[in-house]
Amino acid sequence: MEGDTFSSLVNGNHVDGKIAHTFQKSFVQVQNILDQNRLLINQINQNHESKVPDNLNRNVGLIRELNNNIRRVVDLYADLSTNFTKSMDGSSEGDSSGGKAGHKRHRPGS
Repeated sequence: MEGDTFSSLVNGNHVDGKIAHTFQKSFVQVQNILDQNRLLINQINQNHESKVPDNLNRNVGLIRELNNNIRRVVDLYADLSTNFTKSMDGSSEGDSSGGKAGHKRHRPGS
């Protein structure tokens, strides 16, 4: 994904540089977490294949860390979705569509 994707027109709406920076920062965070998860999964698999009791015990902590990372990714994507919706609502206030409130997605429990 190019860094200026969101600073151009998105669905006919201009997204400013601050929003584009926020999106890019979030995507970098997500990618870093996913890279870390790949390493964790490799380590978990190696520990599992070794069948060494200490390594298997270490997997408990590694799997917890993996689960926490997955939660962080879900939260980051939820924040991205919310920020994107807000940016589109804000940039479309002056158009004839009357906003995009009907297109909002809500997470359960929010």
